[in-house]
Amino acid sequence: MIIKTDQTWHEKVMDYLSAEPALNLFIIADIENFGYETEFQEIWADVGEDGAITGILLRYMGNYLPYAKGTINAEAFSEIINKDHNYEMLSGKKEITEQFRPYVAFERTKETYFAELRDAQFLNKSSSRENIRQAELSDVDSIMDLRHLIKEFDIRPTAKQSLEQALTTKTGRTYFIKDIDKMVSCASSTAENSLSAMIVGVCSHPDKRNQGLASLCMEALCQDILAEGKAVCLFYDNPKAGSIYKRLGFKDIGFWSMNYPVRHVSAEQQTTLVK
Repeated sequence: MIIKTDQTWHEKVMDYLSAEPALNLFIIADIENFGYETEFQEIWADVGEDGAITGILLRYMGNYLPYAKGTINAEAFSEIINKDHNYEMLSGKKEITEQFRPYVAFERTKETYFAELRDAQFLNKSSSRENIRQAELSDVDSIMDLRHLIKEFDIRPTAKQSLEQALTTKTGRTYFIKDIDKMVSCASSTAENSLSAMIVGVCSHPDKRNQGLASLCMEALCQDILAEGKAVCLFYDNPKAGSIYKRLGFKDIGFWSMNYPVRHVSAEQQTTLVK
């Protein structure tokens, strides 16, 4: 039975999602940030006769995120999606989103590797953090100037606003290194919640690559997030970047699939490690 949840379901919903905190990073963050009583967000649950949750579907504006520990009731959840004329994207673990194909028409699909870091065993704890600083709102313009120099990045029109919001709400942080007055490297987190965080925007100035600066920022960021008891995760589609992440202890946990019904620019942030 599909029911629309409210605050009274919060404990059961979070208990179900916490089994895979990295894969459910966006769902958990949206629930913690916006709850159950907003016009732009809704959460449905597939509930068995015993009252146990067997699947979740979250809508954030026109974006839908499904999750289940195995088979999901894709047919029933698809009825909700197909009634929404503002539906823009269905995203989630590939094994889950694939179950929607018989019921929801996808015009375009993008897939990326999804990796998770659970401990700091392989992170370089001996590196000096003297030159690594945590960004404040006054640093946003410098961060955006650096990101615009990275050809691998797809900078969205709302990227600056999203960065400012993350810093203000503490749902994201950025660590950076400066050379005199110029920002030369940074790494950011986004969608931080009580259980997990996503690493994005890892980069170095084109003139400062191959010096390990981006890795220093990323390792410091990961160490601090892990110390708070959270899992760290990221997307990547570049095998070279993947090999670097794995040396730091990241492990592939599946593919993340973004499925679009109409042509438009992806809303997902690109994650590229540039040493």
